[in-house]
Amino acid sequence: MSIEFKNVTFGYTKEIEVLKDFNLKIEDGQMVSIIGHNGSGKSTLAKLIVGLVEACSGEVCIDGVNLTPENIDEFRLKMGIIFQNPDNQFVGVTVKDDIAFGLENHNVPREEMIKKIAHYAKLVNMEDYLEANPENLSGGQKQRVAIAGVLAMETEIIIFDEATSMLDPKGTKEIIETIKNLKRNENKTIIMITHNLEEVVFSDRVIVLNEGKIVLDGTPKEVLRKREILEESGLAVIDSIQLISEIESSNLPNKQALVEALWELTFAM
Repeated sequence: MSIEFKNVTFGYTKEIEVLKDFNLKIEDGQMVSIIGHNGSGKSTLAKLIVGLVEACSGEVCIDGVNLTPENIDEFRLKMGIIFQNPDNQFVGVTVKDDIAFGLENHNVPREEMIKKIAHYAKLVNMEDYLEANPENLSGGQKQRVAIAGVLAMETEIIIFDEATSMLDPKGTKEIIETIKNLKRNENKTIIMITHNLEEVVFSDRVIVLNEGKIVLDGTPKEVLRKREILEESGLAVIDSIQLISEIESSNLPNKQALVEALWELTFAM
């Protein structure tokens, strides 16, 4: 499903506008990372897409249809969002119960439900934990269960809103690998909202926000090359990009070969 913002203006108060005449189109099936410092407007975009807030003016469109209070519930059935804190997303007493929660609310037949639970638990590598108590899971495992619950509803848009920000390095790696797997094997429109440049390298497209405006929009390689703009936007440049920049400005022999090797390593992360 495509997503489009047409001249959207939004503010949490009348005095402070987060977005002003904002325009953006995300194509069906794209994986897009939206990155920016705190307060740049990136999480506001997610809230507008799922209808948690409503634009003051302009249109938010899904597949060309303007979202309204009258149709938002219909479109929400096709969207899923993974939030920062995995502890706040569990509603079941076991992993199986949690994945089944949305399916039960939509009266999915039991036999079909069991198949979906097994399929999506396996897709996120949690098939061995179906009877586990959520309290005994790591943060990364809890987020993977949340992803399975969204997938089980066969949503067409999945939004990861800072989904790794409260995880340790191991949990972050688990979620990144899960998202990579979704990109390879599921035809979904995926939006990753983050402030961590290391998480954007396998996206189709990266959008950098600063003070509610798009300051960069391109492939990961195109965006990561714009070191000055990234730093002006309050983003910490990852080590490999910093090293590439230093090599490019040096007099080292064979520096082009070194730069190309570092780019390859960056995108092999």
